Amino acid sequence: MRILGIDPGSLVTGYGVVERRGAAVVHVAHGTLRPPREAKLAARLAAIHEGIRHVIAAHRPDLVVIEQVFVAANVRAALVLGQARGVALAAASGAGLTVDELSPQEVKRAVVGSGAARKAQVQRMVQRLLTLESAPAQDAADALAAALCRAHQGVLAALRTPAATRRRANRKAWTGFVLRRAR
Repeated sequence: MRILGIDPGSLVTGYGVVERRGAAVVHVAHGTLRPPREAKLAARLAAIHEGIRHVIAAHRPDLVVIEQVFVAANVRAALVLGQARGVALAAASGAGLTVDELSPQEVKRAVVGSGAARKAQVQRMVQRLLTLESAPAQDAADALAAALCRAHQGVLAALRTPAATRRRANRKAWTGFVLRRAR
């Protein structure tokens, strides 16, 4: 099973791809998407969407994991983060992939052992768990941590979802809009 983790942000979006091979989880790729800082928000969001589409095409994941929004002190920052998450969700769903959402605390607890772990701790543990030569950038490390968390949950994660959600996921994916004329 190949898993794409995404850590969305309007300035830097991290991604990490891992593959579960039996009981082992191996590193496939990681990186960051950095739209032009001076670009307007709409252009940055479009660049993130296109970047995620390219990552999906290049690595062909079986599912995508995205961190849920946390409560931020700055309302504007939280809204912009929500928009970046929406773009990531749309890109993954548009590719026909299943999308799981995990809380940042759940990811940190699974990878570091504490839901209150700092970014540097996540970077070091991701480096160690995936035997990387150097620590990945913070955003890429967070994305890899989300993918690792989901990879270690394995089949058990499907059992946690309510039966109605599983049934909906098994139905044929909706493919487009239906336009109707007003009479």
